[in-house]
Amino acid sequence: MSLLTYVGRWLLVLVALAVVPVLAASRLLPAAARVALVRDCARMLLRCAGVRLTITDLRNDADTRSVRGVLVVAPHVSWTDILVLTAIAPSGFVARADLLGWGTLGTLARRMRVVPIERENLRELPEVVARIRTRLQAGDRITVFPEGTTWCGRAHGRFRAALFQAAVDAGCPVQPVRLRYLDDAGAVGTAPAFVGDDTIGAAIRRMLRHRGTVADVVLTPLQPPGTDRRTLAARCERAVRDEPSAIPVTVAVAG
Repeated sequence: MSLLTYVGRWLLVLVALAVVPVLAASRLLPAAARVALVRDCARMLLRCAGVRLTITDLRNDADTRSVRGVLVVAPHVSWTDILVLTAIAPSGFVARADLLGWGTLGTLARRMRVVPIERENLRELPEVVARIRTRLQAGDRITVFPEGTTWCGRAHGRFRAALFQAAVDAGCPVQPVRLRYLDDAGAVGTAPAFVGDDTIGAAIRRMLRHRGTVADVVLTPLQPPGTDRRTLAARCERAVRDEPSAIPVTVAVAG
């Protein structure tokens, strides 16, 4: 990628991050306007990173219209996962606790009402599950990454069952989302991956220098909560590993 394009992307990032104070004051706006503002901010940041978004929607329209309170689950590859999912439908997120200290990204996370979790501290899990349950019962949309950590995109982890208990307790459905990143050739790419000893700064710089990335998203049918979190986690994991069977609808958020 040319130096001019790289510098231009950085300038766009700075412009996009300048809307954070607006997000901070967005409580003054009607709910629909707040949702649109957060979604547009995420799409702007994706555009800065040169990421194009495609969506395949396999859901039943009647189910999605009648549901309030949904637990969204997806594989975890990159810091851009939150932007991709927010660009589709803003929600609250369960994310690593240290994210709240990441400068501007941390400010944005707090404004998005991120539920922090320290996965190494199992004693805090019941409290986190209870907070998610309360939000779901209030009609919120909450997103979790049940693999527990990021993967490179070509390999993946198992869905851990603990946080699915919130959907069981709240009696709310679960929205499994298949998320992968493709390169110019349509193969699974690793450029967006944020794994190992990678730093957030290095990950952002790598994405800004890269081009031709497609975030391929499949919204699979809603899963009923049932009564057993392990069975629910297994059903959702199978859903996100299957190949889509519908024609994707391309959303114009390309960089």
